[in-house]
Amino acid sequence: MRQIAHLIPAFLLIAAAPAPSPKALEASVSHLVSFGTRHTLSTTTDPARGIGAARRWVASEFTSLGRQCGSCLTVETIGDRFTGPRAPDGVRVEDVIAIQKGVGDPDRVIIVQGHIDSRVNDVMDATSDAPGANDDASGVALVLEAARLLSREKFAATIVYAALSGEEQGLWGGKLLANTAKARGWKVAAVLNNDIVGNTHGIGGEHITDRVRVFSEGIRTAADADGLKQQRATGAEDDSPSRALAKAAVMQANAHREIGLQVLAVRRPDRFQRGGDHIPFLEADYPAIRFSEATENYDRQHQSLRTENGRVYGDTIEWVDFPYLAKVTALNVALLRQLASAPAAPARVTIAGALSDDTHVAWEPVAGAAGYRIRWRRADGASWTDQRDVPAGTTTADLRRVNIDDTFFGVSALAVNGAESLVTFGGVPPAPPLGSKR
Repeated sequence: MRQIAHLIPAFLLIAAAPAPSPKALEASVSHLVSFGTRHTLSTTTDPARGIGAARRWVASEFTSLGRQCGSCLTVETIGDRFTGPRAPDGVRVEDVIAIQKGVGDPDRVIIVQGHIDSRVNDVMDATSDAPGANDDASGVALVLEAARLLSREKFAATIVYAALSGEEQGLWGGKLLANTAKARGWKVAAVLNNDIVGNTHGIGGEHITDRVRVFSEGIRTAADADGLKQQRATGAEDDSPSRALAKAAVMQANAHREIGLQVLAVRRPDRFQRGGDHIPFLEADYPAIRFSEATENYDRQHQSLRTENGRVYGDTIEWVDFPYLAKVTALNVALLRQLASAPAAPARVTIAGALSDDTHVAWEPVAGAAGYRIRWRRADGASWTDQRDVPAGTTTADLRRVNIDDTFFGVSALAVNGAESLVTFGGVPPAPPLGSKR
């Protein structure tokens, strides 16, 4: 235990970091709204209107931030052609990304993203004004502000800041970035998708400024038959990598009460029968979650600008609550800093202890880990309640009088500064070879 006694809790470091600026967020949303429409099928050549102009502006903002941090950001525009019911003639979809390369484990990648495109009632209407102030200029502004704050620092892992296109036409920007990650061999450790994160007034009259929803999958979208069988057999439905990421968001919110946000961790991949740009990452077997405001107003989503019977429709900037958006940004930044500072999560954790009152936990070593945290909880609970830290070089632990039948287990890796990786759920050990003695 002496080897990790000097670890500094990561939340102490995060607490001293600069806070997001509501004014900077408002300036970004205002500029994005000024392009009139950002529909994926809108003009790409007009210097002041349409998605092309919006993408070029975001790229220029990333480039400016990169200059301020000594060229710490590599800015790219990646693209591919997509065809579907909402673009029957096909359209080139482009994502603007800024890559902050890690200094310790650069192949491990953390992504924070929002989608730049907007729409009105008619999803094929590429010319009418579609300000998209909350859906999703709020998410893109959050990404820009996260880049402004975090580009001042250095992290072990690589952070990718992304403004995606084509979400409203078919989640194509998410598919493009997920495909790019695969092609480049990125080890994507987490994807934070921010979509509709700036409104606090619900359609039913609610006003919620102290809560944000985080959506995550339980049963893994990309799991094969054997993976699904093991997940069910071990009771791991609530501990997929994406669910572990959502739980990490909850822990960050609890550690940073000064932010003023509670996390409602919704145990489904997205809102009922809806989706976002994190879904393609789940399909690619990357841990991904969605942040969304606590209460939505559907009069201000996908609506043509109009007033009917005294009721105002449209996603305009006056409905964005920028102090609230700053809170959601702060939570993203805290989680990004934690994950980018931590080592990788253990690749595999096994448990043994059937017919015993003790449990044996074992895990694969993680390069660069300063220690490990063994976590456990009663099997009828969702949140980790107990823990034991062990030093680097340790890969097993025996938990006396902790019954394997009544308890769930996991292990995370720790950095010297106390930053903790995602928790890897403990499953059964591999089956012995045929003919061997048990």
